[in-house]
Amino acid sequence: MSAINALNRRTFLSTGASLFATGASFMVLPNLYAASQGGAKPGAEGEHHSDDEMQKCIQLCQDCHALCVQTIGHCLNLGGRHAALEHIRLLQDCAELCETTADYLIRGSSLHERMCGLCAEVCHQCVDNCLQVGGDDPMVKKCA
Repeated sequence: MSAINALNRRTFLSTGASLFATGASFMVLPNLYAASQGGAKPGAEGEHHSDDEMQKCIQLCQDCHALCVQTIGHCLNLGGRHAALEHIRLLQDCAELCETTADYLIRGSSLHERMCGLCAEVCHQCVDNCLQVGGDDPMVKKCA
């Protein structure tokens, strides 16, 4: 069983919270770092986050992408409110944004802080929406 399938609702919620916190920290850290380096601009040469932090964020984004894609198929099979256009769009937005954010992190883009902040925002919206739509369905609860 893959790690994604083994995630339970609590684990995924904490992962979402971690992703949100990480995204928020990426929005704050560049300014703190710049201040400590005598005013260097965010994205300036020499600025970096630890490899462990970056790898954790990349893995979280990739896991979230995979889970959202799985949930889209599941919700479409369920039909009804689970297959509502807005719900599916939000899952797709979350999946694609997580994948794109992971790509930005992997290549060390100077724009990754912005992507992480937007990704965290969309992930939070997706969690809220899955909690509203999910009902008793275990797969949608896992996604939330």
